[in-house]
Amino acid sequence: MSRLKKQVQDKIEAWRPRTTRLLKEFGNVKVDEVDIGQIIGGARDIKSLITDISYLDPFEGIRFRGFTIPEVLEKLPKVPGGEMPFVEGFFFFLLTGDIPSMEDVQEVAEEFSKRHVVPKYVYDILKAMPADSHPMVMFSTAILAMQRESEFVKEYNSGHLKKNDYWAPTYEDGLNLLAKLPGIAAFIYRLKYKNGDLIESDSKLDLGGNFAHMMGIAKPYDDVARMYFILHSDHESGNVSAHTGHLVASALSDLYYSISAMTNGLAGPLHGLANQEVLAWLQGVYDKMNGKIPTEEEMRQFVWDTLKSGQVIPGFGHAVLRKTDPRYMAQREFCLKHLPNDPLFKYVDLLFKVVPPVLLEQGKAKNPWPNVDAQSGVIQWYYGLKEYDFYTVLFAVGRALGVVANIIWDRGLGYPIERPKSVTTAMLEEAAGIKN
Repeated sequence: MSRLKKQVQDKIEAWRPRTTRLLKEFGNVKVDEVDIGQIIGGARDIKSLITDISYLDPFEGIRFRGFTIPEVLEKLPKVPGGEMPFVEGFFFFLLTGDIPSMEDVQEVAEEFSKRHVVPKYVYDILKAMPADSHPMVMFSTAILAMQRESEFVKEYNSGHLKKNDYWAPTYEDGLNLLAKLPGIAAFIYRLKYKNGDLIESDSKLDLGGNFAHMMGIAKPYDDVARMYFILHSDHESGNVSAHTGHLVASALSDLYYSISAMTNGLAGPLHGLANQEVLAWLQGVYDKMNGKIPTEEEMRQFVWDTLKSGQVIPGFGHAVLRKTDPRYMAQREFCLKHLPNDPLFKYVDLLFKVVPPVLLEQGKAKNPWPNVDAQSGVIQWYYGLKEYDFYTVLFAVGRALGVVANIIWDRGLGYPIERPKSVTTAMLEEAAGIKN
């Protein structure tokens, strides 16, 4: 057993009594109340999920294992010569809650390196798909096709796997899958957009560096990849992609089923597509202004005109956050250093300065501040990744880090199948005192 797997085992076994006690001794304690608006409105803000991997604080943004994003980016070991932490170290951190040493990082890197080879049949399937297949369909299909490799299924079907040990083969599936996802993503990109001119993996590179290498994009895109995967890794359990992964896994479906389903949830325009929609809107603004960099006053007037016409400013506002998204700020700092004169970033910079005051003056926005989607597409575009449809695949690689870590812990703590209770419209009308 590897050191990391032993550490996860020790932490799960130490944690179990807490969960067991809460369920047995305090299971009837009220945590929240539900109203009709929440029931009809997509279960928004109903406290009915649990995760110790991340928490979304309205004023501090996402906290990974209790640490804010600036703290995570500062404390985790960084790639030599780079600005961003190792993705391998970040995954160690998600699994254990501990800040990894360089030895810990190297162990995870070695685990990924020995598990990274993608079965040939997966590439054959991708090559056989129609040329106009969406890259997210290809990505989800590739993941699902590997279900036959599941260690969890093999051990579960043996009849000898105990419930307390479900997490162990799930851990193996998780590392096997995460090690392969960057290579699958890069293969899809090169197959679809670069005439099938594939670039072999380089085992000497870290996950982010190797992904950039296989994509064929020069430095500092390796740091862009690390930053992107870390910032998009987890966002509590209630967002569509994370919750879909949890939900499917709660039926004891293996990680291949669960992460493929997670990817499908991420593909929607109300979730993972948001960054490409913001970029398309920005480029439309750029065209309307004939490529001119407006003054703050000119941009302010444009924003007012947009709002008065009944349109929205995409990339601003968040269902939970009540301040600028720290993920946005991390990307902003990167842009200010690496692409301060890029015309599209200049538009992003101007919008950052003028939109929040305008939205506050308008008085309709609970959160007038920019979110992560407001500039993530701009960075990809700047470094030559101009195929919009591929952006959600990048998101999916990152999101898998958090969802895999969560599902390993779900299995370790023995969380049951999810089965919320439904009510009828007539029941709600009765509760509201409506007589038909």
